[in-house]
Amino acid sequence: MAADEDTIGERISEPPEPNRSPDAPAEDADGGEYATLANELHSEIAGDVRFDEYSQILYATDGSIYQARPAGVVVPRSVEDVRAVVRIASEHGTPILARGAGSSLAGQAVGPGCVVVDLSTYMDDIVSIDPDEKRATVQPGVVQDDLDAHLAEYGLKFAPDPASSNRATIGGAVGNNSTGAHSVRYGITDAYTEELDVVLADGSLIHTREIVVGSDEWDAILAQGDLEAELYRTVTRLVEKNADEIEARYPDLKRNVSGYNLDRVVFENERGETVVNLSKLFVGAEGTLGIVVEATLSLVTTPETTALALYCFDDLDDAMAAVPEALEFDPSAVELMDEEVFRLARDSGEFAEYAAPIPLETAAALMLEFDSEEHDDLEAAVDATNRRFRDDGNAFEVLEAYGDESQRRLWKLRKAAIPLLMSLEGDPKPYPFIEDATVPPAELADYVRRFEEILEDHGTSAAYFAHAGSGTLHIRPILNLKAGDDIQTMRAIADDVTDLVVDHHGSFSGEHGDGLARTEFNPKMYGPQLWDAFQELKSTFDPDWLLNPGKVVFQDDEPTDMREHLRYGAEYASIEPNTTLDFADEGGYSESIELCNGCGTCRQTGSDTMCPTYRATGDEIATTRGRANLLRAAISGELPEDERYSEYFQREVLDLCIGCKGCQNDCPTGVDLAKLKAETKHQYHQREGSDLREKLFANIDRAARLGSALAPLSNVATKLPGSRALMDRALGIAPDRDLPTFTRETFEDWFDDRESPVDPAEADYGVVLFPDTDTNYVYPDAGKAAVRVLETAGVHVELLDDLRASGRAAYSMGFLDQARERAEHNVDVLAPYVDRGWSVVFVEPSDAVVFQDEYADLLDGEAVSSVGANAYGISEFIDTYRLDESLDFDVPLDSASTPESLVYHGHCNQKALNRDHHAVGLLRRAGYAVDPLDSGCCGMAGSFGYESEHYELSKSIGQLLFEQVEASDADSVVAPGVSCRSQLADRAGGTRPPHPIEKVADALERGR
Repeated sequence: MAADEDTIGERISEPPEPNRSPDAPAEDADGGEYATLANELHSEIAGDVRFDEYSQILYATDGSIYQARPAGVVVPRSVEDVRAVVRIASEHGTPILARGAGSSLAGQAVGPGCVVVDLSTYMDDIVSIDPDEKRATVQPGVVQDDLDAHLAEYGLKFAPDPASSNRATIGGAVGNNSTGAHSVRYGITDAYTEELDVVLADGSLIHTREIVVGSDEWDAILAQGDLEAELYRTVTRLVEKNADEIEARYPDLKRNVSGYNLDRVVFENERGETVVNLSKLFVGAEGTLGIVVEATLSLVTTPETTALALYCFDDLDDAMAAVPEALEFDPSAVELMDEEVFRLARDSGEFAEYAAPIPLETAAALMLEFDSEEHDDLEAAVDATNRRFRDDGNAFEVLEAYGDESQRRLWKLRKAAIPLLMSLEGDPKPYPFIEDATVPPAELADYVRRFEEILEDHGTSAAYFAHAGSGTLHIRPILNLKAGDDIQTMRAIADDVTDLVVDHHGSFSGEHGDGLARTEFNPKMYGPQLWDAFQELKSTFDPDWLLNPGKVVFQDDEPTDMREHLRYGAEYASIEPNTTLDFADEGGYSESIELCNGCGTCRQTGSDTMCPTYRATGDEIATTRGRANLLRAAISGELPEDERYSEYFQREVLDLCIGCKGCQNDCPTGVDLAKLKAETKHQYHQREGSDLREKLFANIDRAARLGSALAPLSNVATKLPGSRALMDRALGIAPDRDLPTFTRETFEDWFDDRESPVDPAEADYGVVLFPDTDTNYVYPDAGKAAVRVLETAGVHVELLDDLRASGRAAYSMGFLDQARERAEHNVDVLAPYVDRGWSVVFVEPSDAVVFQDEYADLLDGEAVSSVGANAYGISEFIDTYRLDESLDFDVPLDSASTPESLVYHGHCNQKALNRDHHAVGLLRRAGYAVDPLDSGCCGMAGSFGYESEHYELSKSIGQLLFEQVEASDADSVVAPGVSCRSQLADRAGGTRPPHPIEKVADALERGR
């Protein structure tokens, strides 16, 4: 976790001699500059105050190409906290930057020397929902998908739907004026923002809503004579004074999120009265005019049904030309993806299956959505567009999707476009800096042709995707921003493209805002008269220009330059250490870290696996992004060269990665933090050594062998009074965690005392069943069940005496030499069997995955590839070869004559390799009703849950799983992983739930 908030103020206020203690990260070189500020904030803020260097680095980036280290971070718990931050920071002349999830793509959420106000952790309440009025009031930290989940029971939703909705906050949506794929139908956030509570630059709190000019309410506000009164006077005067220029300069588009909304803040109501609603001005202001602390939003009904039609073109121009025609059919969304998105998706672990249906010759695809609120017959709507685009047009193929799952798969592919593009290998990337310019849809084809001419003039190319129906096409030029020439090229392209956008009377940003990327071009778009109005507006709202300075508008003597504050600039350099693991596929150790683009997918909490520790703590340092940022700081000189080897870095950054491997699959760019952790821990052990507990857990197979040999005495010993306290003091093993109970007869003993009923000469399949540590010494029943099912299916099963532990524990603990030694031995033993056509089968998923995945990073050669390719989890093996189809099952029925129901929690390591679904199919064919959870890691994670300092966090992660299990109507729970079953045992009074293969064996036994 982050450095202890209770001591940060004290630590900073006392200049350390020497500069850093052995138990803390290196202090910022200017740390003394912020000492008084940190102490004052700490004394008056109920929330967290973090001015340590790690926190500065964690909040120095967002989802953009920019990086700027803040002064510190405040995580407020209340509106009063926010007001105090603004007041105290203003007294110190320190800029203030309000931030949500930090998924911004234009650099709005970073600023040098700012106090970052992170509203995403504590200020995340849904205050009220009024379904009759279709209105909700929320705090700014509410994640949009969480809001929509609460609204679902009323058939309502918040209309703007950015691709990042599973982690983006409502406060961020308001600050950015966000939108999404359905803007064709619904427009953008300002249309749904009715009222706001806003903290102004002087610390005062105002409530914005529709105020009729000249009304008693209007007069009462102006009579106050305070800053709020001055805001209303200034806004109405500026709008009236610049009415003609506003009419001429603001583009007539569904999407425009550049500049301030002077065109929307003053309007006439249905009675013909002049109305001012400052809410419309704060929307899209990127926190430069005030900090939103509560928002009242209007909602829309959710269509009962939708349909998708994806049209494949072999030419990008043809797809562009089809956009205006598509709008004639009243779609709710018109999205475009190009061949580069499809190529990257096919090469990725997570998205390959979603891209598989797209024909290889597709140069661009146009995806149209229709909904039941606009169309009575969805199939007829799709038939109409089929005739236009496929039968009479240039589309050569159409993919139709009517079911929820088939539509979800296409939307998941579309929403992954941005981070997928950032996963391109090497330093050149398709960077966002002018990628959401918007023009009238009818002019889109001409705009794209001229854009391509600009790219050709500058010697580069681009990737294309996005919201074509609204005229917003994300075009990302491919550049290397570590090279000075390409940085200048970026600026030149932006200059040329903004000229092109002005020619089309478009907007420089139709979605992602101004930030550091586009603010400098706003004078070009709006002209000198409106630019002066913007500056006057900013000066009135924020006289000292301390609220997120340099965004939307700048002072003439401090112009914003898009080339400054780059995450990767011409001076950027990183070390590339010699590694034990093979990082060739990632481009190297450093490149593996730099794959993180800050998109924040690791902050999602409602689906997939990553990131378990973030889900339990809500701390940025617990995300994959946070760890990657700190690792990058350690290899690029932001942190001292030896920081990776400090005890503090190991404990606070690496040890809270629990190796679930979720990021390997869930992260769209494929950041594999588990692999990076293993390598970095290994380097640490080589340099600093290791402690007794680390060695014990790395060699847990040896400890388990001894425990089994001494059973039952070994089981009794750990229950003696004082024994657990001693283990806590001596080894740091949590005294409240139940320990494994060893069995005297091992699985291998049981197997050796029997004869196989299957003749190997007559068997269709032969397998070596791997005796993992838990199955062999603790819980042989799962192994016995696996043998029974395999042999009943006619498989010949063998156990080999000379196999060693898989190396999973050693790998996870960072003992890579030991893991490699075990991998070499096991591959040598198993390769002859695999060459004979045998498979290697595992009861324990984590052991299967280390053979399937990590062995290839530890070893080279055909043998390791062959053994890995023929390694299977037990359910995976049976399902792959459909061995159960020849078996007779009998599942007991309940009182309602329905099959026994099971809730299935899959193993995170198998999910990372997309191998987790096999058990569900097998159990269902065995006759069970199965409810597969979309669950994350159980939180046990091998040794993690046994470690004293991690016990409470492990339990917190486990509680998230327990809640999902309890929400299911299933009769009982099953899980293949020993860690998962151990964690779930706490929920069941100490009784481990069964392995799925045991339930299959039960059904088979009854059938026999």
